[in-house]
Amino acid sequence: MLTVTDVSKTFFPGTVNERRALHGLSLTMAEGDFVTVIGSNGAGKSTLLNVVSGRLIPDAGRIDIDGRNVSRLRDHKRAKYVGRVFQDPLAGTAPTLTIEENLSLAVLRGRRRGLGPSLNKKRRAQFADQLAMLELGLEDRLTAKVGLLSGGQRQALSLLMAGFTQPRIMLLDEHTAALDPQRAELVTTITERIVREGGLTTLMVTHNMEQAIRLGNRLIMMHEGRIVYEADDQKKASLTVQDLLKEFANIKGATLSDKAFLG
Repeated sequence: MLTVTDVSKTFFPGTVNERRALHGLSLTMAEGDFVTVIGSNGAGKSTLLNVVSGRLIPDAGRIDIDGRNVSRLRDHKRAKYVGRVFQDPLAGTAPTLTIEENLSLAVLRGRRRGLGPSLNKKRRAQFADQLAMLELGLEDRLTAKVGLLSGGQRQALSLLMAGFTQPRIMLLDEHTAALDPQRAELVTTITERIVREGGLTTLMVTHNMEQAIRLGNRLIMMHEGRIVYEADDQKKASLTVQDLLKEFANIKGATLSDKAFLG
């Protein structure tokens, strides 16, 4: 479903601020894979998500989604293939629009649009059914402005919107990091449900090692723009946070504390 082949990305090339964010990175994900990504700050985690989504174009290498080469397509051209939820709960929704208006925009993402109503009785009923799955009471607030929702509610709504069109790839960029523990756990539970029920191929960046171990069927660790460690479903079953800290400590020149991961 996703193949990243020898992808490199350098910021500010040829200047004193030059920084290589990705070094010939390769990653393959089968349909339905749920891969969690951990690593220290500056490891290239978000850059990886940005080149997959099309927000950044790689300097070298190739990206294929569902067998199609999308390496040179910008993010708006990849919208029908990729769903994404950001760390900032405010980033995935339009605060001045209502819940139903935000959901309508999500349904139309990546489609050719014409003149005609975006909301009708049938679509509102579908929205209410989907929102009920979140168990947050939002199905009774379709006409409420999204700006009135809490951070956790907005992030849950962003998740639902990102998965609405059954994207080929779901990207989650530390999407619980800005939430308090209770709301983070709620959004994590909703994430598991949406990914499982939608059979979504998912790539999730997190600083929370316990979360990285618990979620998904694969785990990768990045350092200085490379994948330096990988654990499949069987290995993950016996992994602990201390195991991951030891793995990182074994990398030449790398030092890391659990606080750097857990944030």
